[in-house]
Amino acid sequence: MGDYSAVNVLPGDTGHLSYGRSQVTLGSGTLYRMIQLYCSTPRAAFPLLSSYLPRMQQRDFALDTDLTLRAFLQQAGQDRVMRTVQDQFFDANYWSPAVQSAANFGISSALGTSVVYDSHVQGAWATVRDLTTAQCGARGVISENDWVSQYLNVRRDWLANNPNPALHPTVYRMDCFLSLIQDSTWDLALPINIRGVTIDEGTLVGAAPARILSLTVPPITGDDVRTVQRALIAAGADVLVDGVFGPQTQAAVEQFQQRQGLAADGIVDPATRSALGI
Repeated sequence: MGDYSAVNVLPGDTGHLSYGRSQVTLGSGTLYRMIQLYCSTPRAAFPLLSSYLPRMQQRDFALDTDLTLRAFLQQAGQDRVMRTVQDQFFDANYWSPAVQSAANFGISSALGTSVVYDSHVQGAWATVRDLTTAQCGARGVISENDWVSQYLNVRRDWLANNPNPALHPTVYRMDCFLSLIQDSTWDLALPINIRGVTIDEGTLVGAAPARILSLTVPPITGDDVRTVQRALIAAGADVLVDGVFGPQTQAAVEQFQQRQGLAADGIVDPATRSALGI
């Protein structure tokens, strides 16, 4: 799940100031885009972050040492609106494109897709993909498992010898994947062990609390929204089960909260979920 409040500046990192669950960066422009989305979202608890947007857009690296901004970002990480925005932003900008890239390239295994995702997060997927194809052959010529294995070796060498020394220690990521391949863990069937940490069903359940649902721009969508909508209908609400948390769903939540004596803010938090019997 990561730390929604994490703020880092790593020596030699071209991203400079980085923030959030999966670390958007000042240098790449993603910090600007995510904070812009947050500040435009209703009920954001720290709209004053908007005063930093012009400098973020200009990639003003003096922000690396701005302690006031750092404090604002850390506090905003506790805001449920910020957490929802981060989830949506990282899904839209990293996870979904990675899944599409993997599918387009004929990679379907859980482990292979994870390799592609890791490269989207760290960067240079296309660069190392093309290097691997040039050195080892096209994906259609060799099997998925062989190509992914070759890709990891090429990427490990690319990281270890990169002109940016900050990337050198990150070869451990490739070593983790190669270790999983050595154990033939292509489907990532649980339990699996990564760097001394065992991941099983209990770990995942404990690490993935239910999302806080609220009216945002763009709206939150998913099966958890449908679950809430069905529970609202069971409680007497007139709402469409479409999986989109829009104004109608928000109004139904507010009405339900009023009847239950809860804060009528239209936000589905743990207390509201409990009252709905979810």
